[in-house]
Amino acid sequence: MKTFAQVSCLCVALGCGVSYAQAAPEPVAIARQDNTRVQYTSQRPQERLFVSNAVEKQIERVKALLTNARLAWMFENCFPNTLDTTVHFDGDNDTFVYTGDIHAMWLRDSGAQVWPYVQLANEDPQLKKMLAGVINRQFKCINIDPYANAFNMGPTGGEWMSDLTDMKPELHERKWEIDSLCYPIRLAYHYWKVTGDASVFGDEWLNTIAHILRTFKEQQRKEGPGPYSFMRRTERALDTMTNRGLGNPVKPVGLICSAFRPSDDATTFQFLVPSNFFAVTSLRKAAEILRTVNHNESLAEECNTLAQEVETALQKYAVHNHPKYGKIYAFEVDGFGNQLLMDDANVPSLLAMPYLGDVDVNDPIYQNTRRFVWSEDNPYFFKGKAGEGIGGPHIGYDMVWPMSIMMKAFTSQDDREIKACIEMLMKTDAGTGFMHESFHKDDPSNFTRPWFAWQNTLFGELILKLVNEGKVDLLNSIDIQ
Repeated sequence: MKTFAQVSCLCVALGCGVSYAQAAPEPVAIARQDNTRVQYTSQRPQERLFVSNAVEKQIERVKALLTNARLAWMFENCFPNTLDTTVHFDGDNDTFVYTGDIHAMWLRDSGAQVWPYVQLANEDPQLKKMLAGVINRQFKCINIDPYANAFNMGPTGGEWMSDLTDMKPELHERKWEIDSLCYPIRLAYHYWKVTGDASVFGDEWLNTIAHILRTFKEQQRKEGPGPYSFMRRTERALDTMTNRGLGNPVKPVGLICSAFRPSDDATTFQFLVPSNFFAVTSLRKAAEILRTVNHNESLAEECNTLAQEVETALQKYAVHNHPKYGKIYAFEVDGFGNQLLMDDANVPSLLAMPYLGDVDVNDPIYQNTRRFVWSEDNPYFFKGKAGEGIGGPHIGYDMVWPMSIMMKAFTSQDDREIKACIEMLMKTDAGTGFMHESFHKDDPSNFTRPWFAWQNTLFGELILKLVNEGKVDLLNSIDIQ
């Protein structure tokens, strides 16, 4: 996509359906004025899918505050990327959001992509309507199939219709991931709290909550494995599930199984800890909406009861006593006593739990976990000449995800650490002015996905947050051009 990033792409289709680019980008044109400030050429497309006056004003405000021209340029490119390139709004009440170079709507990605714009909704009526449209579309998708993670714009079918699961033409992919049902609640709750608009919480919402509760309870596996199974004909082990599509066994202890991680990779032990934490907070947000807006005490109580059960099980089964770090949270457990100690770059992750509001950033177990996951004791932490951070088996060895660097900054209480994260993100964009899915720890020009809107918008969200928290001087102290 030449209007989004000046890159030459060598794309390889993998079993997950994602295209990967591993070619060095062409240099971005720059010019100097007065021998002081570098002027960068905007990489935003000329034709934009959605334009928000409130977002444009924020871009101009932040650019005026930042004296680092490169950082200002990257913010301008990244923050509106979701609106510029992925939002398909019908002008009324429905919004379909591409993930970027894959023309499908992930419940997780779409909820995260539009999240930072919610804070501006009251300043822009059209933006507010567009955001309500995303929420409406997400609820409709869940009601089509609560086990699906990604959807087509219509009943068009697609490349994964041959998967051995209950596929429908509306589905792009049917990988069961707990967070797919949490992100829509998170977005809807935030939208409601910011705007006061409860119009999205009608019958579609009530049906959605009924589906979410049923699915979460089925995946506690108390009554057996439940109705979901998944197998794919693939050479990639993490794109399918063991045991005839049911995954590795779990002992029913109150936790919720997630067949796949937020990376769309299969879990090893199906009780995925960060996603279970996310379920707890999401259920409690749903309960508040149900009680306050819908006056439905029975559904609200059902949500709260399930949240408490999962939280109690997390306290009992998710903590590992590490000989070096003390008590930390495991990444996955199975209820039998087995625990997987690692972290994956995608969100929810162990590192990102305070960002999502699932644990207090000062929780001692979280702080121990944070030290563990950002160390070479985490099998998927990579450190090289270009940068360091967390990756995962989705891309493989030595590939750092910028998302993990952003999550380190979001969850940091140390200005020096935050500055180091921003500097690393600026140095590893391969000259494109955009974030990518991952980059090689020794060579940022070796990166995956030149157009990945979530990572771009997340970078913009981080910079805007730091500006709004009064850290402009910190950002302006960065000396990278």
